[in-house]
Amino acid sequence: MTERIFVTGAAGFIGSNLVDSLLKNGCTVIGIDNFDPFYDRAIKEDNLKNALQHPEFHFLEGDVRNVELVSKSFSDFKPSVVVHLAAKAGVQPSLVNPQAYFDVNLMGTLNLLEVMRKNNIKRLIFASSSSVYGNSLKVPFSEKDNVDFPISPYAASKKAGEQLCFTYHHLYNFDIFCLRFFTVYGPRQRPDLAICKFSKAILKDEPIFLYGDGTSSRDYTHISDIIQGIKAAIKKVKGYDIFNLGESSRISLRDLVSIIEKYTLKKARIEYLPMKDGDVNQTFADIRKAQKKLSYKPEVDINTGIKNYLAGLNKEIDTNGLSSW
Repeated sequence: MTERIFVTGAAGFIGSNLVDSLLKNGCTVIGIDNFDPFYDRAIKEDNLKNALQHPEFHFLEGDVRNVELVSKSFSDFKPSVVVHLAAKAGVQPSLVNPQAYFDVNLMGTLNLLEVMRKNNIKRLIFASSSSVYGNSLKVPFSEKDNVDFPISPYAASKKAGEQLCFTYHHLYNFDIFCLRFFTVYGPRQRPDLAICKFSKAILKDEPIFLYGDGTSSRDYTHISDIIQGIKAAIKKVKGYDIFNLGESSRISLRDLVSIIEKYTLKKARIEYLPMKDGDVNQTFADIRKAQKKLSYKPEVDINTGIKNYLAGLNKEIDTNGLSSW
């Protein structure tokens, strides 16, 4: 893979891991990120430290809603494909400020598509989410399922983004793959995500909070498997299509905590709280389509993924101490 690739959200969890992987594969990469204050800027700056040392990486601090900035970068860089990861993340904050989520997640996507059209760039990988399935009772979730019932503004913004992508495929012959990510975790994961929060709380002997009775379940997907799927999509994007990228397995919140307990050798202090609006009861990916068309093959099971993640946290403790969190 030796393409010129434009990555939005390049300093984030998924974006920075993707950038590093693409550079290792010989690609030239330009990344853009606006360092949204959803979490500490220093974390994102640290995510980019390896890439910034690479001669084939070019970073632009800015917002995908800035049409002039994105247009100039396309004109100067002339990418062959765009991977659009930039978005306001998180279900719960989207209930508090839905306007901001639609402004970034939908209008930002529209601006990007328009600049692509004007610069004759017609290959796009769009990051969608398993949240579009809402509280569907049919499992595992298939790309053929009806997704007309999202239960949070975040989910609705991602569903709308998929539809906007189809419009540009239909009108302007764009080649677009929409990838529905299922609960991604691993190195550099956001501090608000469950595995990160639970692991650090248990290691610090602080309580963890489970919403509901602990039986809600997720299809946790290791970052290395997500990166594998994105890179396959870059190579094969043609026409318009939607793919689930998950592990195709489920684990409950209670069982997730048990795995973390096993590898930390510590007992969690659990406090139960009512289920929150907007949170789905379960996610579970049918990945047969991605397996067939993208040769997608998830390799990291949840036990291995958490064990490796905690090994990384222990190295951080040895270097900086618990107080660094």
